[in-house]
Amino acid sequence: MNLNTLTTETANPLSKNMSAMTVFDTIKLFNQEDYKAVKCIESQYLQIEKVINLTINALKKDGRIIYIGAGTSGRLGVLEAVECPPTFGVAYDKVVGLVAGGDSAFKIPKEDMEDSKEAIIKELKQLDLNSNDMVIGIAASGLTKYVISGIKYAQKVGSSNAAIVCNFNSEIKKICANTIEIVPGPELLTGSTRLKAATATKMVLNMISTISMTQIGKVYQNYMVDVQLSNQKLVQRGINIVSAVTGCNEEVAKKVLKEAHNSVKTAIVMILYNLDYITAKKSLEKSAGKIEQISL
Repeated sequence: MNLNTLTTETANPLSKNMSAMTVFDTIKLFNQEDYKAVKCIESQYLQIEKVINLTINALKKDGRIIYIGAGTSGRLGVLEAVECPPTFGVAYDKVVGLVAGGDSAFKIPKEDMEDSKEAIIKELKQLDLNSNDMVIGIAASGLTKYVISGIKYAQKVGSSNAAIVCNFNSEIKKICANTIEIVPGPELLTGSTRLKAATATKMVLNMISTISMTQIGKVYQNYMVDVQLSNQKLVQRGINIVSAVTGCNEEVAKKVLKEAHNSVKTAIVMILYNLDYITAKKSLEKSAGKIEQISL
């Protein structure tokens, strides 16, 4: 394994004297470098679009999004997975995050597990991975064996597959045509890909989940209309969304939300189209959950 060829392992000349820099100057340097995490995504728009379209197709076939990764990359996938159900109202098994070493590795690193080719295959078999699913490998280095093995297994069973890496011409790119290459440059702390690489990766993950969920009707205008009203803050958010979208006052929003069994989307349809709960539900079912496509 020749790490010297990887951008993520290269020393950054701008931080050569970081250990002797003042706190203020180091903060300024960090912020300047983080702009590169944003900029590097621009060259990958078409590839990101391709991956999102594959993800949308998987969701429309009732498939799952399955993120796989090791270390920081794996934890980012788990974070993305656990945030989708409360945000978009999907089932907890609809978006899955697998990190090398298992769930406990989210808190206690098991760095040696990134070299396991067998563990990910076992985990994907336990999930009963199938051709309807979308597997997205996350690996800053682009050479993580756990991820490469998982992508190869996904290809074997016919699952759609993609990858997010932070080096050009990686080992993963060689076996996965749908690889997004976001390369923000050498880290200020040499080799610490929890910095710029992780920031850029998280931004791409945000795009994949949010845009995919939007395209299958989990978003209306720019509101999360399938948000789960599971606490006081989210209940108020639901009321605010219904009011903002329909133009009704807060009291009407509260009343209709109660009639809609706390479904923000259904409440919106009830008000916009002057429908009762049952009719609004049926209308949404016919339009595959998309408010824009409801026709009465």
